Amino acid sequence: MTDQTPPRRAPAARSQQRKQMLLRLDPAVHDALARWASDELRSANAQIEFLLRRALAEAGRLPGAARPIPRRGRPPKQPPDQPPVQPPEEPETPPGAGGQDAP
Repeated sequence: MTDQTPPRRAPAARSQQRKQMLLRLDPAVHDALARWASDELRSANAQIEFLLRRALAEAGRLPGAARPIPRRGRPPKQPPDQPPVQPPEEPETPPGAGGQDAP
């Protein structure tokens, strides 16, 4: 039987994929969103996701299982057997102790 349908994926695998969604916008809203996204060097899609995540977080509704937005740009080159390189953390400077905050 060659006309069999392919086996369905497990629900866990399906939930890890990014979801697609049709969004209808007023043309003026879309233009404003596209300009804002361009100003921040994002695509309109990435800007929408950024704004939705920020709104969900501010409302206390961002799910804990939500994966972070992937970083922009090309990932750093590294051998496949080494873990990713993390930049060193800068020590915190108390207010008024640095040259920039001084009056």
